Amino acid sequence: MCRERTEEKMQPHCTGEACVCFKGCCLGPLPALTEPRISASSYRTSSRHEFAASTASSLYPNTEFTNHEAIPSQKESLSNFNKAYPLYLETSKADQIRVKEYSHISQSSHVCLDYVGHGLFSYEQQQNHYGEVSIASTSLPPSSPTQHSNASFFDILNKSGDLYSQIMYGGQESDFDSLIRKRIMSFMNISEDEYSMVFTANQLSAFKLLAGSYPFQSGTDLLTVYDYDNEAVEAMIDCSKKKGGQVMSAEFSWPKMRIQSTRLTKMIMTKRKNKKRGLFVFPLQSKMTGSRYSYLWMNMAQENGWHVFLDASALGAKEMETLGLSFFNPDFLFCSFYKIFGEDPSGFGCLFVKKSSAPVLNNSTSTGIGIVRLLPSARPCQFLEKLSNADKQPSTSKIKEDTLALPSSLSSSMSFQKNEETFKLQETKEAEDRQKQQSVSEIVELCEIIEQDKPLNTDKSLNNEDGGTVSSEMEFRGLDHADSLGLILISCRARYLVNWLVNALMSLKHPHSENGLPLVTIYGPKIRFDRGPAVAFNIFDWKGEKVDPALVQKLADRNNISLSCGFLKNIYFSDMQDDEKTLLERKNTEHKRPRNKKDRGELGISVITASLGFLSNFEDVYRLWAFASKFLDADFVEKEKWRYMALNQTTVEV
Repeated sequence: MCRERTEEKMQPHCTGEACVCFKGCCLGPLPALTEPRISASSYRTSSRHEFAASTASSLYPNTEFTNHEAIPSQKESLSNFNKAYPLYLETSKADQIRVKEYSHISQSSHVCLDYVGHGLFSYEQQQNHYGEVSIASTSLPPSSPTQHSNASFFDILNKSGDLYSQIMYGGQESDFDSLIRKRIMSFMNISEDEYSMVFTANQLSAFKLLAGSYPFQSGTDLLTVYDYDNEAVEAMIDCSKKKGGQVMSAEFSWPKMRIQSTRLTKMIMTKRKNKKRGLFVFPLQSKMTGSRYSYLWMNMAQENGWHVFLDASALGAKEMETLGLSFFNPDFLFCSFYKIFGEDPSGFGCLFVKKSSAPVLNNSTSTGIGIVRLLPSARPCQFLEKLSNADKQPSTSKIKEDTLALPSSLSSSMSFQKNEETFKLQETKEAEDRQKQQSVSEIVELCEIIEQDKPLNTDKSLNNEDGGTVSSEMEFRGLDHADSLGLILISCRARYLVNWLVNALMSLKHPHSENGLPLVTIYGPKIRFDRGPAVAFNIFDWKGEKVDPALVQKLADRNNISLSCGFLKNIYFSDMQDDEKTLLERKNTEHKRPRNKKDRGELGISVITASLGFLSNFEDVYRLWAFASKFLDADFVEKEKWRYMALNQTTVEV
């Protein structure tokens, strides 16, 4: 069933922010891929004029859907989508890259919308890294992940020393570390002359390192701008409080989640006698709601004596080129990288420190926590050689700390246990209750197979402090793909997809409700030209009660769609919106109204989030829409519970 709805008038929004330089910045075209024809002039012209109207027409105009069986097919929806956004066809180069280099997504029909960051390598590159290992030669069951050669490109180890020492005095850097660092700084358009960089285990480690080294004290503030609960930010807040610093947070107006400008301006510009400034922690975009914030907040903070920490972890590929670091020059900057899109998003973080701002840091008491080093992934035979020289019954911690640790391709799916004559190979993913023994000779055979395959680009090598060689032409195809696409193409693609998704989700209405009760509520910006490629939303049943986001996430996963859950906070309600406050809840607990202002700061709204990257395509957003539409069936959740019980002979835990 479908019915007409009143068209919402929306005007194109101009931020008035710093000028953005639209340049392709390509390293060069990929073989057999056609060049996009999107020019800067056509991009600007098509993007602003009638954007909202085009988005509204991307579905059936003025249409609402009340039955999941009535939504148009993917083919028909794509046709309407292309008519509404004709320039989307010019982004087909991204589709070609996805098919050629990321076949594991296309073949498995997996929709990956659950994390942000930058992928370093491609799946095709991973397959060729050590060469594909046949199942027969390894004597592993067909379900083993090693059938797909999940060979790691690098291993990560903790590195001793604190942030201050690493930045001020440096340290011995391996050729492998240097190679990756230089490529990342080039990708992010950050000058090595102006910034130093350290590898961190993740965002949490980076924020802890900076908080531990920053001189928070009585009279020094920490001011954060986050509309969602962030573990790394909370760790920084705790550290600053322990040092005597005062913590302040921006607030966001309900329901569009815009910054309360007057309040934030007052916190930035407040001047008191002998008042020392502190650290202004600022993301240019919310990775939950897709809200974008003006660059000028950084400028205002700098003019008022704050040190600026720019969190760029939610920015899309090539967006660093719009930052204009020469204009704003943040004192500190963070960004995260993972290995391969659509795979385990494990990786590392990069913490940048402006060299002229480094002296403000001091020695931290938390030495050696969070800073990591990268080294070429160890081969299985290297592990065996190291293990044979160890004690007959080495402890688990000793193996874990060994420099030549197991490659993640093996250690992620099995653990080795030594006895007198055999190694036990225990699967930990597919079937934890089964164990399979494999002799040392079989493992050595695996090593020989891997050693016979030539690594990529070994014609030029560098000496590595770990005793091996590192290719000076190591490929970072994930970054190369983003460079080849360029900022204009990536921005167009993401803008069309995310706005279509928002429009499609808002078109779903419960049947037989007097006022057309919406199935989905979007938090943050709706259809906007300048919104980011992330959506925060919740699904409500026909009675108006919210479906638990964790349950929605589980059901989506069974439909091969990966979503994430988040917790919006720092929400500001006007006096006209007192009834809306009933939406607030404690994290991981039942809904509860705030008793006072202090208590209200601990409350928020649990949500589902979907994040799009430059490799996301129309099929991804359509399948999310089709999945959400199933909740129009009042019995959908109960049917899924019974279905799960029938398949697994157990009940689903909600």
